[in-house]
Amino acid sequence: MSATALFVDSAMIESQLAAARQAIATRENISRVVLTACGGSYAVMQPIEYFFGTRAKNLEAAALNAAEFTSRSSSRVDGDTLVILCSHSGNTPETVAAAKHARERGALTVAFTFDPASPLAEAAEHVVAYQHGEGKSEAHVGPALILRLVAGILDDREQAGVAAAIDDAVAQLPTLVPALRESHAVGADEWGYASRREPLIYTVASGSNFGTAYSFAICLLQEMQWVHSAAIHAGEYFHGPFEITEEDVPFIALLGLDETRLVEQRAVDFLTAHSKRVLVIDAEDFGLDTVASEVRGIFAHLLFNIVLRAYADALADHRGHPLSVRRYMWRMEY
Repeated sequence: MSATALFVDSAMIESQLAAARQAIATRENISRVVLTACGGSYAVMQPIEYFFGTRAKNLEAAALNAAEFTSRSSSRVDGDTLVILCSHSGNTPETVAAAKHARERGALTVAFTFDPASPLAEAAEHVVAYQHGEGKSEAHVGPALILRLVAGILDDREQAGVAAAIDDAVAQLPTLVPALRESHAVGADEWGYASRREPLIYTVASGSNFGTAYSFAICLLQEMQWVHSAAIHAGEYFHGPFEITEEDVPFIALLGLDETRLVEQRAVDFLTAHSKRVLVIDAEDFGLDTVASEVRGIFAHLLFNIVLRAYADALADHRGHPLSVRRYMWRMEY
């Protein structure tokens, strides 16, 4: 089936999201949340863990790779646990296994995927099938919907008062995203051309943006471009990684709007002083004045995803290496 054939309309998505919220609200005993997935979907969970960590006083939350989640078989996964899962296709074996494992242990499971008939959708109790492909609304893609679900949980359980602001911010994505792509089009093309023969590119970020840097490194550079890369946490940069900084070593550094901006700024200051190959992407330039200040920091990671994809597209174009090309993935058993 093509992604077009699986396209879920916005009314159905809102209905599924509301059903998941209601199911969580009725499980008053939930005291911990596990966010589990693999690859790019796991990277989506990392800023959500940060969101819980900065807003929740009672709920525990942890983001785990799905294979590790199942392998750990933690005794703390039980009827008091909510497990939120994501797999883009819904076919990731490790994530499907994680959903089955969680249900066997009595946990409540909510899955996000673009395929409502996928194995993951069948394995979880509740599914939110997001949009993907041509014609999609940026307000109804996976990361935005997961953020909305969690904002609702934080309001219900922690009286965080963030859900309305997050819903409003996400509703602005169809306007914000095209403008952001346009504003970075020239810069992305210039960077892509200048970097087309680079064998290695590092990414640096912290806080709610680290998941985006991680995804860019392992998915867009390593997987899709076969470029060596590593995501370096800005707070860890001075505890070893800064020793590889030289004037011709390329970095992409993110400057976000959350509580860890100063951590990122310290790394940026050193990088720009010691390397001539630093691309700094600053969320201050994203035009988020219409987004409520109390959620601007966590919301910005959604837009970093968009911007970094534009840079990856430009790099792929100038390298003559489409993002769809793989050596191993989907081509053999592994």
